Amino acid sequence: MSVDKTEDWLFEISSTKKVVSFNVKELWHYRDLLLLFVKRDIVTFYKQTVLGPIWFVIQPLITSVIQFIIFSKIASIPSDGIPYFLFVLAGNILWFYFSDCLKATSETFTTNQNIFGKVYFPRIIMPLKVAVSNLIKFGIQFVFFLGVLIYYLYQETPITLTPYVLLLPFLLLVIAFIALGAGMLISSLTVKYRDLNFVITFGISLFMYITPIVYPTSLVLEKIDPKYHQLIYLNPLTGLFDFFKFAFLGSDCFDFGAILYSVIFSIVIFFLGLLVFTRTEKSFIDVI
Repeated sequence: MSVDKTEDWLFEISSTKKVVSFNVKELWHYRDLLLLFVKRDIVTFYKQTVLGPIWFVIQPLITSVIQFIIFSKIASIPSDGIPYFLFVLAGNILWFYFSDCLKATSETFTTNQNIFGKVYFPRIIMPLKVAVSNLIKFGIQFVFFLGVLIYYLYQETPITLTPYVLLLPFLLLVIAFIALGAGMLISSLTVKYRDLNFVITFGISLFMYITPIVYPTSLVLEKIDPKYHQLIYLNPLTGLFDFFKFAFLGSDCFDFGAILYSVIFSIVIFFLGLLVFTRTEKSFIDVI
């Protein structure tokens, strides 16, 4: 019986080493698995709960109310002329998307070690499903934000919607790149150093307070010496959060240079994280 040598193989295993072993064709082949993981994350979150997906809205609502009471009513922090509750709500829905993506991605190897040791599939699917499932969560919170925004507009509050709202998908892509890149780097390190998980949980909480969520960037720029202004924008999220508030609320503090820095930073850290992640996945099962 003759064998047709021109027949294509389903899989090819090669010893050739690439800088980044990222196979887009293979990833597309496993797209159904990615969607299955996303569906599992969403369903298991509110399964057997009374309020269901409403829990996605309760998180930013309660957080924004507490911040409104503490930072606006007690501390009297300004908000660039925007209603403070709406101001912090805008920052919170972006922050929860970033922090949830970062934390879940940073635990990729430790939380999935059992399934990684039993069956093969592109490991990069796990960080990607984190970004997609949290994007659905963000979508629900964003609809709530729009409802609050429409209410304030109906009350004739001086809020300005700009054409930049159309760039929201691009903004979310940049935030996702930063979260996934940093998360993949951390996940690769936690294979050997498990105590980094505790540092990350604590670090994310602190990082929130150097991101302009409960205060406007204009307030910080006003309080510090002008020669240190560029230090404020070392945080790649600063320009992105300011851009979101500028696009939807008409906030005055906005810097195109900060956006450019955030975009470049996101690309660099994503591909650096992908490089380290793909190298770690080949041997992590022997270490973990």
